[in-house]
Order: sequence, then C-alpha cells, then structure tokens
Amino acid sequence: MYAVWYEQLGAADQVLQFGKMEIPPLGPDEVRVRIHTAGVNPSDVKRRSGTSNLPLAFPRVIPQSDGAGVIEAVGPHVSPSRVGERVWLWNAQFGRPFGTAAEYVVLPGAQAVRLPDNVDFETGTCLGVPALTAHRCLFADGPIQGQTVLITGGAGSVGSAAIQLAKWAGATVITTISLPEKGDVARDAGADYVLNYRQEDVAARVSEITQGKGVERIVDVAFGQNVTLDATVIRPGGVIATYGSDAEGYPRLPFYELMRKTITLRFVLVYLLPDAARQQGIADVNAALEAGALRPLIAARFPLGKTVQAHQAVERGNLIGNVILDIAESVS
Repeated sequence: MYAVWYEQLGAADQVLQFGKMEIPPLGPDEVRVRIHTAGVNPSDVKRRSGTSNLPLAFPRVIPQSDGAGVIEAVGPHVSPSRVGERVWLWNAQFGRPFGTAAEYVVLPGAQAVRLPDNVDFETGTCLGVPALTAHRCLFADGPIQGQTVLITGGAGSVGSAAIQLAKWAGATVITTISLPEKGDVARDAGADYVLNYRQEDVAARVSEITQGKGVERIVDVAFGQNVTLDATVIRPGGVIATYGSDAEGYPRLPFYELMRKTITLRFVLVYLLPDAARQQGIADVNAALEAGALRPLIAARFPLGKTVQAHQAVERGNLIGNVILDIAESVS
C-alpha cells in the first residue's frame, strides 16, 4: 500500500516519508479499512514534531487518528456482515503504529463506526478528534438543554462542532472569534451571539446577554489565556471544560474566585475518554449527523503524497476548518 510514515520526530519536511509498505496484518478482533479520506489534526502534527512531549513509541509510525472509508476485511471475531460497511475512525494511531495516512488501516472493530448513509467520507473524517472532543466538553456534566454555553474559538474545528452540537441539544450559544471571516463561520454553525474578543469587552457582553447571571458552561480552547475571563463569566455551580492551552502551558488560576463559585474545572483529552463517555459521544454524533445538525467545514484538501504540506498548513494555523487528505483519489 502507499503510505506516509516517520521514523524520528521532527519537522514535517525532514521526517515524513512517502512510499510503499506492507499492509498491516489483520488481528482476530480487527477490521481492515480502505481509507478514502484522512484527517490532519493539531494533535497529529504535535505528536510528529515532538512538541507534545511524547516519545516515539514505535520504530515506524504512520501518522493520524481520524479517517473514513470502507471495511474490506474482518478478523474471525468480527461479524462478516461488516465487510462493505462505510465507517468513520477514531484513535487509529493512538497507542498503535499505524494511522490513517495510508491506503489501508487495521484497527479494532470498535474503532470503526458506521457512517450514516446521508453522510460523505469527508464529513466522516472530521469526527474522531474534533466532534468527540466537543461532545465531551459539552455533555460530561449532564444535559445542556435550556442552558447558555460560551464556546471560545468558535471557528475552529472543535469550536464549530461544539456550536453545532450545543444547538442540536437545545442550548443558547455565545462564541468568541478574532476575525470577521471567522465570525461568518461561527454564525453559519449556528451561534446565537458572536463576539470579536479583539474589538469587544467579552465579559461585559456576556453579562449583558445573560442579564448578569453568567453562563452555565464554558468550552475553552485556550484555557491559560482565558481563565480570568472564564472565572468572571461563569455562573455559580457552572462547568469550565478545556481541551487546550497552547499559549500558556502553566496557567495561574484565580483560585478563590473559582472556589467561591463552586466551579467544576474539567480537562478533556479525547484520546483517553472513559468507554461509556466514548460510546455516548459516538451515538450522539451519529444522531446529529443523521439529523443534518453537524456539518464540519473543510478548509483544505491534499493528496496523500502532499502530507508534508498538509501538516505544515495545520501548523501555520491560518486555515478556518478541517484539513484532510484525499487518499482514494490521490493513489488510484
């Protein structure tokens, strides 16, 4: 099969290799998926570059955890009826050497989820990390129907998914953005209020929108930068769920302000979700897809042979939406 791999950590143009290698062997509980599209997430490029502070766990690694395709073969412990099933994938490369930057991937059958008939492969490849992260942040602490949720970074892949899932679940959504074009994306996702944090006093606007009560939930992409804002606008008993803090890895907390409001602070790492939470997330994401309530935005597409450029595009951080690899087309 054609694949992309790396054997040491470093810059994309220095360590990523493209060529042919053997298809991984099929285990008894596993399925072999012919990949149509693969997702390139920030966590994928951080792991490859070494900035995630994780060692290279295998001599050779095919990157990336998200993708979508068709099951072509199954192990003896998997129902033969799954052959031909359209699926989306999660955690393909987590704890394993073979990710989705290849024509084929072999992984446990549970990590290949049926893709609803009305959903294309491009959408399916944007679910494993972005949509499941958004789901966990929103619903880990119970239903949100009738609540007001603040989602920072509403034009990002996780932020956009969180907006759409929150609206699907009956919440009012306030989101923050940094550029006018990102505001358009957040509005298209369904946000009720879009605040440009470079031009507006977000705390004052949230207080105005909520009539001084604050928000019940916060989904935060940049916790270190936003923790003071979060502590100000969260209402007593609320939940702050965060999945990122790239600019400030060691945040200083306004401890007493958070304590006096009896705030729950939740850290979300999608690769390590509890099994029950993962299964609920999968069920809800598929239900939202079938209802037409979840529509990921594709920012850029690359052929498999241009995986270096795809990784570099994600690292630059100036694209609005998901970056994917068109594998079926590029190696056919």
